[in-house]
Amino acid sequence: QASASFSETLTNEIFRLLPSLNRQVNSVIMGLEVAGGGEAAVKGKFWGIVVCFFLGNGSLFAWNSMLTIEDYYVSLFPNYHPTRVLTLVYQPFAFGLTCFFAYYEATMNTRKRNLAGFALFFLSSFALILLDVGTKGHGGIPAYIGVCIISAFFGTSDALVQGGLVGDLSLMCPEFIQSFLSGLAASGVITSALRLITKAAFENSQNGLRNGAMLFFSVTCMFELACLLLYAFVFPKLPIVKYYRQKAASEGSKTVGSDLAAAGIKTDQDRQVEEDTQKHERLSTKELLMQNIDYALDIFLIYVLTLSIFPGFLSEDTGSHGLGTWYALVLITMYNVLDLIGRYIPLIKCLKLTNRKGLMVAILARFLFIPAFYFTAKYGDQGYMIFLTSFLGLTNGYLTVCVLAEAPNGYKGPEQNALGNVLVVCLLGGIFSGVVLDWMWLIGKGW
Repeated sequence: QASASFSETLTNEIFRLLPSLNRQVNSVIMGLEVAGGGEAAVKGKFWGIVVCFFLGNGSLFAWNSMLTIEDYYVSLFPNYHPTRVLTLVYQPFAFGLTCFFAYYEATMNTRKRNLAGFALFFLSSFALILLDVGTKGHGGIPAYIGVCIISAFFGTSDALVQGGLVGDLSLMCPEFIQSFLSGLAASGVITSALRLITKAAFENSQNGLRNGAMLFFSVTCMFELACLLLYAFVFPKLPIVKYYRQKAASEGSKTVGSDLAAAGIKTDQDRQVEEDTQKHERLSTKELLMQNIDYALDIFLIYVLTLSIFPGFLSEDTGSHGLGTWYALVLITMYNVLDLIGRYIPLIKCLKLTNRKGLMVAILARFLFIPAFYFTAKYGDQGYMIFLTSFLGLTNGYLTVCVLAEAPNGYKGPEQNALGNVLVVCLLGGIFSGVVLDWMWLIGKGW
């Protein structure tokens, strides 16, 4: 009788432990699959990289479109410094809302956040066309205020999409975040190329500048709509994406539930957390920031320097040259092309900078660009300025990927998502600070 009682107790205990044991085994299997490149962790990887590239492109395509047609806005609003003012309007919304979203990232529905961002990009781009048609391209204060409001909507869209996607992709394979960042740079290259084509095509026609700009934003609308559809219906159904999101859910992430549901996968995260609270514990956002304060400072300093020069200084303060009205467009295009190239250099392992102190030294050394640009604008010719601008773009792209691809390593899915959001806050904070500092180039020029 004692033996039967012991056997019954042992059986009950085994059945009680089975769910916990099963979860532990599944977790180990997932880890082995990632380490060994199991089928679930690699199937659909190529298409995932392609989609991430397009999503990165769409995250900045609309805003780069507005920047790239600055020659049209300068002719429309010659007394209002549109290149600098539009950026100054854009950045507080992008930075402030990203801070808000980063604070609440652990409970935020990432899917709805990104879908709302792409939808707002599309609608805002369409609104620019309607505004220009409604005012018949005559400019004036009301039209300028309208363009500034749309710029603020672009900033809101950026806050929704860029932080959401960087956080989401940080919990996946490094190739996804690299492809997304390359897409961000490619948006500048594509918009610059399109602007050069439209400028050449319409330059000698009546209202050529305006017609080229409107064609430009028509292309932008279609591209943003394509990104919205890709994220909504293609990306969540890729096997590798489902795998990493399931893995993140098993580690306690609440941000991927809606994406998994869109892929036809149901999870019971609340029950899992209750059964194994220790497994689902994560570092707080503050702890993550303190552990990665150097990376946060790195990404901040990269963009403080870059945006204090690009695009305001390049558009208004480089003087008159042989290229005439094409000069600013050529500089912006060269920056964007080299920025894109720089983001692919870390794919060559021997050229990827991973040392944390080395990254900081390289980023601080970039501040030598400030005296270099000042003296080149004052004494140099357009060849030197094009070279400097190209090198500025190359280092910007290279160092951005080195920081954002390296920082999430070693953390669980929910922590990687949170850290990605924090780093985007620092990135946008750097952009905002750089945009403000860009006005310092006007000191002594009537300001």
